[in-house]
Amino acid sequence: MLSEPANNSEVASEYDDGVIVAAIQMASGPSVDANLEEATRHIEDAVSQQAKLVVLPEYFCIMGMKDTDKLLVKEEFGEGPIQRFLSETAKRLGIWLVGGSVPLVSPDPDKIYNSCLVYADDGNLAARYNKVHLFGLSMGKENYAEDKTIMAGDEVVTLASPFGRIGLSICYDLRFPELYRKMENVDII
Repeated sequence: MLSEPANNSEVASEYDDGVIVAAIQMASGPSVDANLEEATRHIEDAVSQQAKLVVLPEYFCIMGMKDTDKLLVKEEFGEGPIQRFLSETAKRLGIWLVGGSVPLVSPDPDKIYNSCLVYADDGNLAARYNKVHLFGLSMGKENYAEDKTIMAGDEVVTLASPFGRIGLSICYDLRFPELYRKMENVDII
């Protein structure tokens, strides 16, 4: 069962005339370092075009050769090179930065939390959301079972930002409208 939204306070937008949001697309591979370098190029390009909110995709930091590869780079919440990259990049460029997903340690050593982390323009963490709805499909030889390597979250997360209220979700979550209904009054999803 989903909990009520976290961080649910009112906010007035500093950008009533609009803001440029950049949705980054990238072809991530198995090297975290190479992926962070590519993300840096895309983020800096977006900022050169006046973006103030930059959103990286799910698995921007690693797309392994097998599902268990993400377990090898999981980080403790609040530390590690991926989180440091997000924090330092947000602060250096003066932007709000959404890390589409970061593999974080879960209570089960064989699973991670697929976590969306949002950093404010001062480099501080503004919100964390653990993916709630895990994808699973079995069709002949094709099998996908995120629950084998990912622990599901159970909280709805919204946050206040200079751009309005933001509701967080990751990929397959979009198939479940009750998640968005629980978010209630958000300006950006």
